Amino acid sequence: MALQTEFNFVLPQGYVDREGNLHREGTMRLATAMDEIAPLRDPRVRENQAYLVIILLSRVITRLGSLQQVSTYEVENMFSGDLAYLQRLYRQVNEQGTTLVPVTCPECSTPIDVDISRLGGS
Repeated sequence: MALQTEFNFVLPQGYVDREGNLHREGTMRLATAMDEIAPLRDPRVRENQAYLVIILLSRVITRLGSLQQVSTYEVENMFSGDLAYLQRLYRQVNEQGTTLVPVTCPECSTPIDVDISRLGGS
């Protein structure tokens, strides 16, 4: 079985760029050790630990709508619901290697897998 290293997602609200264009569909890749280490050297993280997630996500999001590159600017200007969604997705794919989360139906107790990459979509 091949290792999946990229995961598509759909943001709940979507990022609105400077021209007013909405970007919801994107791709996140698995993080490397350097992705997690490099932000710790950044003065913005030393000043404010909460900034770590901004830099980290800007490093691993490889596509967002029609944007050629996702920088800290785009992540800083995302709606908080989208940021929370991306943090959950990051943890899931980097800890489990999949966007599938096993859950149990509360009504019939049947185990099912839920694809969290699609939870942001309509």
